[in-house]
Amino acid sequence: MAEGSFKGRKHTIAMKVNHHFNALARIAGLFTGRGFNIDSISIGEAEEDKMASCTITTHGDEHVIDQIILQLEKLVDVVDVRDLTFIPHVERELALVKVASSKEKQSEIIQVANVFRAKVIDISTESLTVEITGRKDKVDAAIGLFEPFGIRQVARTGTVAMRREYQPRD
Repeated sequence: MAEGSFKGRKHTIAMKVNHHFNALARIAGLFTGRGFNIDSISIGEAEEDKMASCTITTHGDEHVIDQIILQLEKLVDVVDVRDLTFIPHVERELALVKVASSKEKQSEIIQVANVFRAKVIDISTESLTVEITGRKDKVDAAIGLFEPFGIRQVARTGTVAMRREYQPRD
C-alpha cells in the first residue's frame, strides 16, 4: 500500500479521457495497483465526441497526489489531468434517498427536504424519495436528518467537478 495514501487532504482530480472500452478499468486499476484510495469516481460523456469527463476524489499528502497525477498522465486514454483542489472550482454530488413515511410524517420529511432545496421525486403511502444535490457535506447532512424517519435506500453518485470559468487575480 502506498505510504500516506489514506492521510492528508481531500483532492478533487478532473480528467478528460478517450471514451474507449476499458478506460475506466485502467484508471481504477492504476489506483488499486499502487495502493491509492479512491473516495469517489464519476465518469460520463464529455462535450467532445468520443471523450469522457472523469472526476476522482482521493486523499493524500502532496507526494501521494503528485504520484497519482504523474501515473494518470502516463495512461494512454488520459488526455488531460488537473488537480482542482487549490483552484476555484464547482463540485456536486447527487443522492436519491428513499425515506420511510407515514401520512403523518410526510409533511415533516418534506420540510427537511425544503431546507436542503431537495426535491420529492416519488411518493407512496409508505415512502418518499428525495433528490438532493450539492457538495458532499450538504448531502451527508441531509441524509443524517432523514435517518430518524427511517431510510429504506440510498443511491449516490460520485463527485462531479469542473474548474470555475472566472478566476480571480492575485
